[in-house]
Amino acid sequence: MPTMGLLRKSKKAEKKKKDKALSTEKEVESKTYLRAMPLRDLSDLEEMKTEVKNGHVLILRITPLASKSIEDVKHAVNELYEFAESIGGDIARLGEERVVICPRHIRIWRERRISNKPLPTAA
Repeated sequence: MPTMGLLRKSKKAEKKKKDKALSTEKEVESKTYLRAMPLRDLSDLEEMKTEVKNGHVLILRITPLASKSIEDVKHAVNELYEFAESIGGDIARLGEERVVICPRHIRIWRERRISNKPLPTAA
């Protein structure tokens, strides 16, 4: 009878090792990347949304689209804002030419205001 107990323990230990190996594989597969992308056209939005859904942070350069149409830039930024809000992500402007979009598990740090005056920050 004692050998049965040993076999059970070794099977449990083996299962734990397999589970740990699988979770390590998932961690490797779920790495978060920072990716810079130009926003050239409204059709680029779907690829950008997919990247963020996959857990990646995007820095978008909006100048290529802005040189074509300011109205398209407004539409794109509004759509990305609503998307970020819908997935629980975050979005912020980085200066005049860039926007950063983060997935659910990443937040953008913003400075706090002192006496109703905003501190200089691009985010």
